[in-house]
Amino acid sequence: MDIAALVAWIVTALGGFVLLGRWISGGGLRQQQSRTARFPAPLVFGHFLLAAAGLVVWIVYVAADKSGLAWTAFGLLVAVALLGFTMFARWIPVRGTTPATAGEPTPAERHLPVPVVAAHGLVAAATLVLVLLAALGVGGS
Repeated sequence: MDIAALVAWIVTALGGFVLLGRWISGGGLRQQQSRTARFPAPLVFGHFLLAAAGLVVWIVYVAADKSGLAWTAFGLLVAVALLGFTMFARWIPVRGTTPATAGEPTPAERHLPVPVVAAHGLVAAATLVLVLLAALGVGGS
């Protein structure tokens, strides 16, 4: 279960890197002052940093097999999921809008590919379940 959770977390992180790159290249950081972007930079980077920290804790847990580390990683992952749900809720209305007219800036979130968003969310949910099951000791370590 530990390794399955690790693989799922890494796959989720790869999708997250794609989304982060598309958001930045779509002008997400530049749009912070004009408030065109629906994702505040602290939300985006908080999600990223907590996810990275949790992944590091999970890797240490897999190496050391200390249950406290598994629960710490799970707690971080819950916080990451809450931030992710917040971004998803802010993304849905932007995704359904028509493209901006001339002179109107396009929110950076419109550049996020739907299949990557969907895959990232689904694999993230699977990661959360796998980490919880591993922390509970289901499937051995």
